[in-house]
Amino acid sequence: MARASGGEVDAVVVGSGPNGLAAALTLARAGLEVTVIEGAATPGGGCRTQELTLPGFRHDVCSAVHPLAAASAFFLGTDLASRGVRFLAPKVAFASPLDGGLAGAVSGTVSQTASGLGADGSAYRRLLAPLVRDAAAIVPAALAPIRSVPPSAVAVGRFGVLGLLPATTLARRFRTHEAKALLAGVAAHSIQPLTRPLTGGFGLLLTVLAHSVGWPVVEGGSSAIADALIAELTSLGGRVSTGRTIGRLDELPRARVILLDVTPRQLVGLAGGTLAGGYLRALDRFRYGPGVCKIDLALAGPVPWDALACRETATVHVGGTAAEIARSEAEVAAGRHPRRPFCIVAQPSVVDPSRAPEGKHTLWAYCHVPPGSPADMSDRIEAQIERFAPGFRDLVLARAVRTAAQLERHNPNYVGGDINAGAGTLRQTLLRPVPRWNPYRTPLAGVYLCSASTPPGGGVHGMCGLWAARTALADLGLTLRGRAAP
Repeated sequence: MARASGGEVDAVVVGSGPNGLAAALTLARAGLEVTVIEGAATPGGGCRTQELTLPGFRHDVCSAVHPLAAASAFFLGTDLASRGVRFLAPKVAFASPLDGGLAGAVSGTVSQTASGLGADGSAYRRLLAPLVRDAAAIVPAALAPIRSVPPSAVAVGRFGVLGLLPATTLARRFRTHEAKALLAGVAAHSIQPLTRPLTGGFGLLLTVLAHSVGWPVVEGGSSAIADALIAELTSLGGRVSTGRTIGRLDELPRARVILLDVTPRQLVGLAGGTLAGGYLRALDRFRYGPGVCKIDLALAGPVPWDALACRETATVHVGGTAAEIARSEAEVAAGRHPRRPFCIVAQPSVVDPSRAPEGKHTLWAYCHVPPGSPADMSDRIEAQIERFAPGFRDLVLARAVRTAAQLERHNPNYVGGDINAGAGTLRQTLLRPVPRWNPYRTPLAGVYLCSASTPPGGGVHGMCGLWAARTALADLGLTLRGRAAP
């Protein structure tokens, strides 16, 4: 194992979210001695599980459903199974309920899903079948920096042309409310108005993942992922120190490289005035997206959705028609709190009974709100679920609410409650966090940014950490031992 001299450690990683841990592991696998420093009392960042409501009810603090973890090069190169991580894929990947007991749902193959979309079956098949066929080329390209050259330019180019479109434009290919709502619901993960470019790409990529790897949850909770990464890191000689908040870079141990799982705002604070003027101005132009208000519920039984498909999935996109979903996202962008918000609902106990006492269930849901909003949207969220699942409110045993403002206090990377560490606009998807050939390097020697504010952005995939660590290793003249580049 490589060792630093003169009392230094080889590498320090600030932040133990999935990207920080991916960076730490990548460095440790190359033989470096790594220390991870985390401000919270427990590691994992958005990949944690806690009893937030009642004893025995295990809730994911943030991330709950993991199509990206099932498909990213970092996790495919990590033996999670040997450390107890078990992905559980529901029969239905995701569903969007409509009034009257109808729903659009992604289940099984493209053809199987198309067969449930009636008059839009052929349109769905024409749109998704070529993309799913080329998933092995498209997904790695989507999770790589924009400067990377894809191995299959034709397949990636086809996806890029479609993905640049607004979701509202893509939805014109469909005629039924079910198909339109299905696309609008998955595209709204972009946390952008659905009339903006690239929102269609968010929806298409997530749907391709649904057909190629599924939308699984982790048995026992998302914290199992962080636990597995930390276990491997520890086996390689790495250390994780929790409950230690860093205010400035000069508080860190001397190290050959420092990787920061923080957003631009925290980077500026940590640097303490040492950043160059041009880079600092570019960071000041970085924009954060809307926040979320999240509720966690302990339930006496399963949610009584009117639509059967919603009872067979861990992910329900609750918002009504495509027009209603688009209206909700537009209102948030305009600084308003929607009366009928679009909500993302996760019910992992549909496939994972370990999340709650026998016969009971856990559920979390969030809606998008203006940045930094202190508003408690739990009544509106629950009303939306009740709309499509009459009797739902009668099952609530306990609830825990975190507003957007509270989310930032809970995790400083969620600036204004933005769980994606930066707005998913076209510009910031292509040039994240600043226009720079290698976005992971900072002007400070040996200091790198590895958070979701860098490419490819938010989600539990670890690729921001992997790419940043590979940059640091290259600058040190080192490579991954026995591992091919992703």
